[in-house]
Amino acid sequence: MNQATGVIFCIAYIVGLISTGVSWGRYGIFALGIAVAVAMPKLLLKYTRNSFKTTNKRRSRTKENALEEPLETREKLSLLEMLPRAKWVWAVAGSIAFLASIYFAIRSPQPAMNDISKLIPVGGNTQEVAVTVRGRLASTPRLTRSGRSQFWLDTDAVSEINGGEGGVVVNRPVSGKLYVTVPLLQATGLYADNTIAVVGSLYKPQPPSNPGAFDFQAYLAGQGAFAGLKGRQIDWKRENAIADVNRLNTKTGAFWESTGMQPSPIQTMRMRIVRSQVSQLSVPEGPLISAIALGKQAVDLPYTIRDSFVQAGLAHAIAASGTQVSMVLGLVLALTRRFSKQLQFGFGVSALFLLVGLTGFEASICRAALMGFGTLFALVLSREVKPLGLLLIAGTILLLVNPLWIWNLGFQLSFLATLGLVVTAPPLMAKFDWMPPAIASILVVPIAASVWVLPLLLYVFSVVSPYSILVNIIAAPLLWILSIGGMVSALAGLIFPPAGSVLAQLLDYPAKGLIAIAEYFSQLPGNSVAVGQVSAFQLIALYSLICWVWLGGSSATSNVRDVTDVTDRRKKSEGKGKQEDRRGKQELGKGKNQGKGRGKQGKSRVFALRISSAWILPLALMAGIGVVVLPAWHVQSSLFQVTLLATSGEPVLVIQDKGKVVLINSGDENTVRFTVLPFLQQQGVNSVNFAIATHGHLGLSGGWGKLLQRLPIKTFYDNNAPKQINRGSNQEFITAVQSRQGVYFPLETDSKIDLGLTRLQFVDAEIPVVELLVGERTWLLVGDMTPEAQSMLSKRLAATGTLKRVEVLWWSGKTLTAELLSAVGPQVAIASADEIDPETAAQLRQSKTQIFWTGRDGALQWTPAGGFKTTLESEENQTSFL
Repeated sequence: MNQATGVIFCIAYIVGLISTGVSWGRYGIFALGIAVAVAMPKLLLKYTRNSFKTTNKRRSRTKENALEEPLETREKLSLLEMLPRAKWVWAVAGSIAFLASIYFAIRSPQPAMNDISKLIPVGGNTQEVAVTVRGRLASTPRLTRSGRSQFWLDTDAVSEINGGEGGVVVNRPVSGKLYVTVPLLQATGLYADNTIAVVGSLYKPQPPSNPGAFDFQAYLAGQGAFAGLKGRQIDWKRENAIADVNRLNTKTGAFWESTGMQPSPIQTMRMRIVRSQVSQLSVPEGPLISAIALGKQAVDLPYTIRDSFVQAGLAHAIAASGTQVSMVLGLVLALTRRFSKQLQFGFGVSALFLLVGLTGFEASICRAALMGFGTLFALVLSREVKPLGLLLIAGTILLLVNPLWIWNLGFQLSFLATLGLVVTAPPLMAKFDWMPPAIASILVVPIAASVWVLPLLLYVFSVVSPYSILVNIIAAPLLWILSIGGMVSALAGLIFPPAGSVLAQLLDYPAKGLIAIAEYFSQLPGNSVAVGQVSAFQLIALYSLICWVWLGGSSATSNVRDVTDVTDRRKKSEGKGKQEDRRGKQELGKGKNQGKGRGKQGKSRVFALRISSAWILPLALMAGIGVVVLPAWHVQSSLFQVTLLATSGEPVLVIQDKGKVVLINSGDENTVRFTVLPFLQQQGVNSVNFAIATHGHLGLSGGWGKLLQRLPIKTFYDNNAPKQINRGSNQEFITAVQSRQGVYFPLETDSKIDLGLTRLQFVDAEIPVVELLVGERTWLLVGDMTPEAQSMLSKRLAATGTLKRVEVLWWSGKTLTAELLSAVGPQVAIASADEIDPETAAQLRQSKTQIFWTGRDGALQWTPAGGFKTTLESEENQTSFL
């Protein structure tokens, strides 16, 4: 099997795994495999014959001594000419792709018969079951945003089931993996492989309730878990003693396994390094140096720093990747250069194993380690390293071990960034050959990597960071210092911790500088630009353009030059009287007929290859911008949509009116971070035209302050009801709005706002009661009120004639009186709540009012043509009559 055949088989396997992204992918890849096996050999044979004829014609017009020169010394085979033409190769490739899709399905996690998730009663994703679960920690506890500790638990037994269908059961054998969160102090002193018992409540994760939100259910399923445990207390002493006895009897301890509640040797080494680096440094500089050296999985980096690095485009700096591998291998080879190649290979492989163990078995570091192993292997055999082939082999091996990594974002980004460095960095370095190589690499590396990962980032996050390349260029010297210094201090700290502390202390100012750069660029206006949801077809189109630039540049240049030379020679040698009019009249004479045929062939080839390499990059760049921008612009300019987001607290409504965005309420900071901003990013919203606070808020301490950090608000309308005391001065918030070129307006009862196709009126600012006229339909937002207040409001508004019958009633899900419901007479009732009052629901059903609530239906979206659509599926309320 030659190299081309091996490459085809590897690509077929990867394509087969990618086909699992759609439900019909397995059958589509099977049909494609048959078509390729039948058609590809014929097409390649036809192409080769035509290429051979063209080559012969070109050779016949060169000097006579060139005809005696072998073809391979003058011609470079094109990509298509190197592909095998044997039918069996393409048939096997199609079979490999089909089998890869089946292999992916086999390896996809499925809950076993005794999986712990089966203990949760069917019919209630939100229903919790109180349990005591015993098992082994599969990961080191990590800090969450909410201040709790999180870890994975491989379960063995469960006891004290309260709320399950089977009543109370003791020590029921179970299996499966759990996503566990516990109070921070409860997880202190826990390490991976410890045996513990956790008291808490089981729950099943739900699919995302809002468009653009994080799919927690899919994330857990990808990790092989189908339930979570909200722990309250950990009991480990008795379980740990039992585990010690069992381990002593079976003698199954390994290097990476811990003994009792003690860390394993590899965990001890990791902690030894981290402690030596942070002992003389403050937070976050110390953890940042450890994260750069060992990856963010080895240390709990503050989330504020993580967010700044992500928003500035420096997320790769705190992730374990090829940087650590290349530095470790370079250091090992430099220290062992006097030894034999076999010893260098042994030391290098040992260093790679140690590095992977310290950083954690992540997809990106495993990919880099495999490529490092291939480099060492080539060193022993004295073979030339081909980075592109090495990358393909490393990716295939990893996907054979774990095919689920094909949909792991870390693996995808690592693979694409490395591909960009392999295929794009060399030609870019050639363009910058007038600069010193060290400086040129600072410019080339961020550009080469960013080009290949940008389409995937757009597809996943729907945003682009305009400053990312500039930030990486500015931060490159500091990253270089911190990476080398961090690895050296880690090695020193592993051997002698005080020495590692001294070396790490020298990196304090570079770490402060890098943090300052990340924070500055993450707070700049326009640090992230939302482009809207990018479809799979747009993703394919963008990567097709990148491959066109990669593969088409050099071939276009050579082909155009060859065609031009042939045409010029033909004109000189056949200029005897060859004429051709526009209607294609026939010419007399054999020589003229042959000349005419050759003239037509040359003319058509020049037309087909007229685009030179100088124009490929600008054309591809403009086409790529058009592929992303034009669909988003078309959707924004024609869309009218009302979205009621599923929130746990304050109700939030987004109105998109042909490019204008109205946001009613924001919720708290977590609601903005995990619900509002992801939805606006998915919709391609980069500014809010009108923001309205119907409820009282706490100025910058609430969700509005978080929103202002990311998006400008052009006009802000604030509920300025007199009874909203204890809110404090709003001057700081007003200043923040105005600093983003926004305008602030206070609102009171009977205030009216014209928002284009939408009009808003504060019927009562204190409760609040807000009337929305969306097109020709009336929505009414009612705040929380006691039954007495509802009765008084109904009588007062009925007397004044202010309250009208509405099509849509929007409330908190709490009790509404029959008097108020009769006065309003809604056709649709929407509750922003997990549950609704049963009596109110019965009254609404009796009046044949259609009911939605976000706890069951998720977010709701309404359009004039499609009516109401729910995010979550339910048996009723699939659409509205409106």
